[in-house]
Amino acid sequence: MRIITLLLLLYSTTLAAQIFSPTNYPQGYFRNPVNIPMRLAGNFGELRPNHYHMGFDIKTNARENLPVYAAADGYIGRIKIEPAGFGRAIYVFHPNGFTTVYAHLNAFDPTLEKWVKDQQYQLQSWKVLLELPADLFPVKKGDFLAYSGNTGGSQAPHLHFEVRRTEGDVNVNPFLFGFPVGDNVPPQLQRLAVYDRTLSVYEQSPKLFPVRAISGSTYITTPSIITVSSPMVSFAIGAYDTQTGSANHNGIYESTLFIDEKPVVAFRMDNISYNDTRDLNAHIDYKTKFQGGPFLQHMSELPGYVNAIYKHNSGNGAIDVSDGDVHAVSIVVKDASGNTSTLNYKIQYSGTEPERAEPAGKKFYPLMMDGFESDECEFYIGERCLYDSVHIRYNKSVNTNGQVVSSIHTIGAPYIPLRDSMLVRIRPTRELTDAEKSRTVMQWFAGSKREVQKVQWQSNWASARYRDFGNYQLVLDTEPPVIVPIGLVDGSNLSKAVRIAFTVEDNLTRFKNVRAELDGKWLRFTNDKGRTFLYYFDEKCMSGHHVLKIHAEDEAGNVTEETYNFTR
Repeated sequence: MRIITLLLLLYSTTLAAQIFSPTNYPQGYFRNPVNIPMRLAGNFGELRPNHYHMGFDIKTNARENLPVYAAADGYIGRIKIEPAGFGRAIYVFHPNGFTTVYAHLNAFDPTLEKWVKDQQYQLQSWKVLLELPADLFPVKKGDFLAYSGNTGGSQAPHLHFEVRRTEGDVNVNPFLFGFPVGDNVPPQLQRLAVYDRTLSVYEQSPKLFPVRAISGSTYITTPSIITVSSPMVSFAIGAYDTQTGSANHNGIYESTLFIDEKPVVAFRMDNISYNDTRDLNAHIDYKTKFQGGPFLQHMSELPGYVNAIYKHNSGNGAIDVSDGDVHAVSIVVKDASGNTSTLNYKIQYSGTEPERAEPAGKKFYPLMMDGFESDECEFYIGERCLYDSVHIRYNKSVNTNGQVVSSIHTIGAPYIPLRDSMLVRIRPTRELTDAEKSRTVMQWFAGSKREVQKVQWQSNWASARYRDFGNYQLVLDTEPPVIVPIGLVDGSNLSKAVRIAFTVEDNLTRFKNVRAELDGKWLRFTNDKGRTFLYYFDEKCMSGHHVLKIHAEDEAGNVTEETYNFTR
């Protein structure tokens, strides 16, 4: 039995190689960007909300301020600072055609830190994206760049590290460059999901089957022969990978589907652009995950998934089993180090399809533009919005909130993902003055989540674009944001303080612009993670009397200004 299993594994791996071209990336060119062993909290292609993880998350011993070094010769070509996302990041361009990215950083190298600060003051913006000439900050392999941190969208101290092709700015799996990450552990399989592909993937719940290992890397299902009532089926797997000595559940690198020992379709996490990272929502069973279930990775390509990570050998992964025969299925899962696991089972059509009622709503299709129109609401779904055909239901209900100047319009369900934004147009339930229109926003909500956008008016219709289905309404917002100082009042003596801090609150939880001026000049406040605005005293605020003016504006255009006199 063991010999047969090994032969099947070897055969499957050989066939998988026929689907993908061999990779050839420079080995040993890049060094470990930290001076501790490379241990990963996250890897390339790992599944995250609305995006693939696009690099390595390198552990920094659960602390900040470890030195970060240039992975190879090159020059600092870009600096990014933002409240979410990367936080503080450095991009190093290398002469071999690749770029390395170092994110969630704290302080940069002092010379670079001063230059960046000067640029922020010139631009009068803490949030910046700076492009640098090649001769300004050249670096050698191993040069100090910055200290690691926990800035931006980071949830714990670590270094986010990426490798990109400079031309096209496409991310490449860092594992392919031979970084010193030990890995002799094969991927782990958890479950199999089976779908009726005569239906939309969003109009069903898959049948889930447990899997169990019969050897270290060979799995089977329970039952071993799966009977289905649909003549067309597809599959998805729950799986994860780890590295040697790590308990983190990271992403798998590659998976190939075989039917009757013939390769059908496969996916590989090797090259993904940030332009396509949201397409993770087509790779996973989005509905199951949204409803609190596990991540399930499709072994088929949905019809609206353009520039997919899948490669076809025979079909897109939707399997015709209408002949009623028993078909052997294998799913071979690999990590980037070549460790392999295989799931084996059989599938058979019962010959009896259940009766089904047509779902409510209008049916929309991927790669087609279509819309819906009523007296008070219109929405238009573009060609690149949907991944699979689906019925979109619409409903109107009354809102008694005095701030709301429209009906509540429910469009679709939030468990149906949108790749691109759809256009939503709403007509208010009463005539609005021009002044009221100027303070009207569109609010989307689903469950506890909320988002507001400033609208565009055309006649008496307000429009905005959203990338989520749910509930929409027009809100007349005349309430300005509130500036909340922390330890600061008018007339404060701050001679012993090290910083000034404040927060901004808004009734619709969305403020747009915040500006601070000290003695009539722009003052740099940081706003990491979009929470507290912080200024640490420096040469911009010497001893003496000062006037701090803070200006805050919300999405509707309401403005608040506060002035604080203080002495330092």
